[in-house]
Amino acid sequence: MAQARNLLYSFLRWFDSEAGAEHIDASSTRLNWIRIIPFIGLHLACLGVIWVGVSPFAVWFAIGFFVLRMFAITGFYHRYFAHKTFSTNRFWQFIFAVIGSSAVQRGPLWWAAHHRHHHQHSDTDKDLHSPEQQGFWWSHVGWFTCDAAFLTDYRRVGDWARYPELRFLNRFDAIVPLVCLVGIYALGEALAAWAPALGTNGPQLTIWGFFISTVAVFHGTVSINSLAHVWGRRRFETSDDSRNNFWLALLTLGEGWHNNHHRCPTSARQGFRWWEIDITFYLLWLMEKAGIIHNLKPIPKAVYQETLERDRQRHGHDAEQ
Repeated sequence: MAQARNLLYSFLRWFDSEAGAEHIDASSTRLNWIRIIPFIGLHLACLGVIWVGVSPFAVWFAIGFFVLRMFAITGFYHRYFAHKTFSTNRFWQFIFAVIGSSAVQRGPLWWAAHHRHHHQHSDTDKDLHSPEQQGFWWSHVGWFTCDAAFLTDYRRVGDWARYPELRFLNRFDAIVPLVCLVGIYALGEALAAWAPALGTNGPQLTIWGFFISTVAVFHGTVSINSLAHVWGRRRFETSDDSRNNFWLALLTLGEGWHNNHHRCPTSARQGFRWWEIDITFYLLWLMEKAGIIHNLKPIPKAVYQETLERDRQRHGHDAEQ
């Protein structure tokens, strides 16, 4: 009886992430295969490109939607909801929570709660996605498949849980992706009828604009959990194994300056030097100028001076070599 109940709840959680929450074993790190079927399907759907083909419009749409959602994840899920590195009003807070939700990375409260836990326990045995503790592939794609990672720890996000619209998005985290999926298909069909010269249609735009774009955003995001803790330079001797990586920074709009971020997670800017490209920060800066956000938290002067000193020491060491 208990097994049948748990099976039913696993299916229900595809649509209601809090269904039967009292029956979840929050200590279990075993894969929950029923719950991750949609995640597997998301990847398999990308193979549909074999049948739908490609068009320049579909590819550019996928790239544009990738950038928009990557920014919503890096700028708002991460730097806003997890770290509060700037302020904005309730309207824009909700708009970017919706855009972030379309990336199929669960709700903003779940995301922020797990990330705050990560910073508290980074690369220790309490860090669910540490490559140092569990290996590379677990830190990249394994950790969120277990029940231990499923529940939202509302104690960590009490500052955001007071907003009912955010709690709704967090609980019913499948709604926005499903609406997005249907909307992209409808757009593709409309373009096929009204602008046939673009060479796209519903199935093609859905495969490229939703499935391929979403998978790319996902793997770009989680590469910071995995690759950014094993590949790159360490400017600061933080208590974890975070690293700075130029290529990951380009892919993730600035998140690849991960060692910088772990040294000072309260800074809205993660590229501490002028040459450390941080596209998310540049966009946030423009949004501040436009009055959409405000109070962007800068790199503290002491941390910036430490950055300069660390770089001088490293360049001096390199010269001696």
